[in-house]
Amino acid sequence: MEPHLLTGVAGSLFRQRARDHYPADMSTLLDPVGLSPIHSEVYLDLLTHPRSSATDIAGRLNTAPGRVRKALQKLLDVGLASRLVGTRTNFVAAPPEVAVDALVARQTQELERLRESAHELALRVRDLLPPAEPSELIQLVEGAEAVSHHLARLQHHARDEVLIIDSPPYLYGKPVVNEEEFQALARGVRYRGLYDAPALQEAGHLEQMMACVAAGEQARSLPRVRMKMIIADRSQALLPLSFSAAETRTRILVHASPLLDALVLCFESLWAQGTPLGAAEAAAQEVSEQDLKVLSMLAGGYKDRAIARALGVTERTVGRRIQDLMAQLNATTRFQAGLAAARRGWL
Repeated sequence: MEPHLLTGVAGSLFRQRARDHYPADMSTLLDPVGLSPIHSEVYLDLLTHPRSSATDIAGRLNTAPGRVRKALQKLLDVGLASRLVGTRTNFVAAPPEVAVDALVARQTQELERLRESAHELALRVRDLLPPAEPSELIQLVEGAEAVSHHLARLQHHARDEVLIIDSPPYLYGKPVVNEEEFQALARGVRYRGLYDAPALQEAGHLEQMMACVAAGEQARSLPRVRMKMIIADRSQALLPLSFSAAETRTRILVHASPLLDALVLCFESLWAQGTPLGAAEAAAQEVSEQDLKVLSMLAGGYKDRAIARALGVTERTVGRRIQDLMAQLNATTRFQAGLAAARRGWL
């Protein structure tokens, strides 16, 4: 066999072995970052054959050199390839573990900028539109898929705060992981979640809630919550058409209006009554055993002198401690303090 034929056969075998080294779906490797199969093929070929020219790559891929040159230019632009030092016609591929990660990070930043621009545009358009008719302040959302879409959209567009009241019945029969919350928390959106305490006993629900708390959510619970809703940036709310129905696949979307203001006030009222959950907030609200005794006797109608005698402290100390507990419970009277402590499950 002639030497040049031997070289051609050896090169063909080497190329075949190189292609066998990559999984079949690697031809679409760069699709997720907006590049076409030709870019993936040229990049993979250049990884296997560094210091190649466009003509070399075109011969191996059996495609037009002009098409390869365009693909190489795109790879240069996005940082997946570079020219070999000392030459203008030979190229090397950037290491995939570095270049692809950098490209994905850049695309993610661009998508986030697009999201922010779209949000700003929506606000400007809303300011330019005439006041909404009463019928436009509330929309009916029907079907599990439509409800899921609106739940995700509200959280994707949130920029400041999301308020959630979580209670059964659930859209899919049981609580599910709220991936949109983790993404929003990572963007700096504040979350406050108010949970129905019995519902937290469902399998896996408490673990899901604690994962959200660990990610930054502020959480509280109530012995029983007879409503559920989500409010995003105090500009939109989504809640069931009925709080008593077992079916939750019909919701109403409430836009900025006095009704939405009332829903926010409702949330804040329930939030003030809730028992903090999670290590950080619970520690701040923790009560000592002696405080529990004070609250118990206070709820039982004991006077300061009787409480002081029972605890072995001065009457002045009891009065000061009661004032501190009232402030902690956001109560203006002793009766309210006892009621608030009972609601939080302290008594």
